[in-house]
Amino acid sequence: MSILMDAYGNLLTDKQKNIMDLYYNCDLSLGEIAEHTDTTRQAVYDIIRRCHKILFQYEEKLSLAKQKMKLEEVKKNILRDLDLLENSSNEELVNNMKRYIVDNI
Repeated sequence: MSILMDAYGNLLTDKQKNIMDLYYNCDLSLGEIAEHTDTTRQAVYDIIRRCHKILFQYEEKLSLAKQKMKLEEVKKNILRDLDLLENSSNEELVNNMKRYIVDNI
């Protein structure tokens, strides 16, 4: 959910973002959030459920979080290969890095 919030959080209203932040990042209970935002526990629950649905719909249509995770994995692989390359002169590693870049970026 944190990845989806990073990718699409700005598309939520300020109140929705605040409640999602309190729930996921501050680890507050529904009751604590309700008290903090001066709303009911049921309203907080409904907003969180609605935001889940909205965020997953955005991801289904846009796939930004999926692409970000894929790029992070590619970066990790390239950095690993660069570390290995520092220790040896290996043409295969260079070719692997080129393939990673061409196939994924």
